[in-house]
Amino acid sequence: MAGRIEDYALIGDMQTAALVCRDGTVDWLCLPRFDSHAIFAGLLGTEEHGFWRLGPAHAADAEPPTAARRTYRGDSLILESEWDTSRGTVRVTDFMPPRDGAPQLIRIVEGISGRVPMRSALRMRFSYGRVVPWVHKHEGRTVAVAGPDSVWFDTDCETYGKSLTTYSDFTVAPGDRIAFTISWEPSHKQPPPLPEPEQSLEATEDFWREWVEHCTYHGPYREAVIRSLITLKALTYAPTGGIVAAPTTSLPEDVGGVRNWDYRYTWLRDAAITLSSLLRTGYREEARAWREWLLRAVAGDPENLQIMYGIAGERELGEAELDWLPGYENSAPVRVGNGAAHQLQLDVYGEVTEALHLAHMTGLSRNDYASLLQLKLIRYLEDHWDEPDEGIWEVRGPRRHFVHSKVMAWVAVDRTIKLIESGDADGPLEKWRELRDDIHRDVCEKGYDKERNTFTQSYGSKELDASLLLIPQMGFLPPDDKRVIGTIEAIQRELSTSDGFILRYPTSGGEENLDGLPGDEGAFLACSFWMADDLAMIGRVDEARKLFEKLLSLRNDLGLLAEEWDPRLKRQVGNFPQAFSHVPLIDTALRLTASGAYGG
Repeated sequence: MAGRIEDYALIGDMQTAALVCRDGTVDWLCLPRFDSHAIFAGLLGTEEHGFWRLGPAHAADAEPPTAARRTYRGDSLILESEWDTSRGTVRVTDFMPPRDGAPQLIRIVEGISGRVPMRSALRMRFSYGRVVPWVHKHEGRTVAVAGPDSVWFDTDCETYGKSLTTYSDFTVAPGDRIAFTISWEPSHKQPPPLPEPEQSLEATEDFWREWVEHCTYHGPYREAVIRSLITLKALTYAPTGGIVAAPTTSLPEDVGGVRNWDYRYTWLRDAAITLSSLLRTGYREEARAWREWLLRAVAGDPENLQIMYGIAGERELGEAELDWLPGYENSAPVRVGNGAAHQLQLDVYGEVTEALHLAHMTGLSRNDYASLLQLKLIRYLEDHWDEPDEGIWEVRGPRRHFVHSKVMAWVAVDRTIKLIESGDADGPLEKWRELRDDIHRDVCEKGYDKERNTFTQSYGSKELDASLLLIPQMGFLPPDDKRVIGTIEAIQRELSTSDGFILRYPTSGGEENLDGLPGDEGAFLACSFWMADDLAMIGRVDEARKLFEKLLSLRNDLGLLAEEWDPRLKRQVGNFPQAFSHVPLIDTALRLTASGAYGG
């Protein structure tokens, strides 16, 4: 069985990523890209679906020992795990070098004390655990081949095959360093170069140290902010600038349920808010790369803007179920692709426009087509802002007039007006000012419940929605407006869990089956960070700080967050690590630091 979601560490090379469990098992790795087929899919199944365990040897009928300590080396994505055994102490260093050529996962075993028996067990299963590759020797190297893919396994240790698994048994003493590397290459090409593990380790450490030096945040939450920034960088596909929402698919929002989705794509919303956090902390190059990705993805067809694209801008992300995988803790189905790609989500226009606006305000070099795209998006909204849509949460129920979608349509128009007012674009200023006023009036008249003094999830609904917390953050209304304060307090009353965290919306017992899915879900971490932001904005800064620091305590030992927190099971759930959780962590840290609302 796979470990708990929070038991995993992330390593990656900004083109793909692997998850490494506390017992030294790599249970998830897609090669060569985030959205490629997995060669280790044990995370969503069993050991039969692929894994690579490297750690102290143990009896065949015993559970693999878990590391006594693990950490990232400084401000990097280099994982160090240490085991204390009866024979001594050993360290395993796991990393993926930022690459120009073949993707590599490198694992270096180092003896610390005593003499520790070790074992590497490598079971590659291509196509998400479905295909057993042909494993053979080629000029002294072990290679696994299946169809278009080949994975090369290199080590100085002796290896042997048993039960369709490649093993290596060895012992390490103090000062010993033994490396293991897998490299991917198209099977029709020449073998990849022999790895140079020690040189690659040094280069990887240099890369991360230099990247982190650009961070402009030096406040009291720097450790948490830096780790979140590194995670967001790791979720960026370097060749194109696209940003995945998470490196995994089908980690459940409801353990044992069907709320399992593929997040290995670029949501415009998630990528836009990620871009905003990077810009606010000094990372302009990522902003420039994402803007170029956006222009390529949208191309000359902004009227058919998708809510998500492939990491190179692909449009077709057809959803399928992998019925041979039982799912994480039997949470089936396992899905690849995402059928929500062609939903109508009007809020996306606001998030994209807000990101372009922030890029402009922070001095990113002007791009005339980006300004033209922004104008085209508003012309589309002129005719469609008053239509029902699926909303920010991608409901698979009927379309509604979601209040958050209307607010973000207002944001899109407002930011474009500001662009025109700055002299960097031309457009019908008065006409769009009237449009901005019309949207604002519509929301305040139809999306507000006067009796309860709160905005509602959708027009005519009595339900609440945590996305309403963004109303003051987007400048739609000032924080001291009684309707804003009423909404914040209503969400605290009606959408808080026993832990004080925030649900997205009611999933059971409400007036309507909003999302068209059975089961419940945990507290949505982004919404909980939004609540902390809002509390700070309305002057309840001590309460905001306490909630923020409680949220920080949910991170795993390496500072990583999934999408949600299950208040019943007291564990993280959903795809992992999740950009949509780490972005608001950064934003709230910046807000609390600016307000001076942090502990001594």
